[in-house]
Amino acid sequence: MYELKYHPLLEDDLRQLNNSVRIEVFKKLKKIQQSPELGLPLGNKNNMNLTGLKKVYVAKKQVRIVYEIIDNILMVHIIAIGKREEMEVYKQAEKRRE
Repeated sequence: MYELKYHPLLEDDLRQLNNSVRIEVFKKLKKIQQSPELGLPLGNKNNMNLTGLKKVYVAKKQVRIVYEIIDNILMVHIIAIGKREEMEVYKQAEKRRE
């Protein structure tokens, strides 16, 4: 099983979600922890280099969890959680990755 590491700003992401979506997010995080390869690979999106990151959907594809797998230490780094509207979750992931 992989260890989950959370980006320091992830708490802010979670506060923006309602409670039922937050519960779905935590259930999905457990699944990611057990099988991190379950996410879809991200590449370049709207001139944002997200190569090496993965995404999974939550709440009927309204919310995305963006993460990277660090195999050599069996860790999944959760980078951003949020809505796709105006590519916001991907913009956050790109900034937080730097």
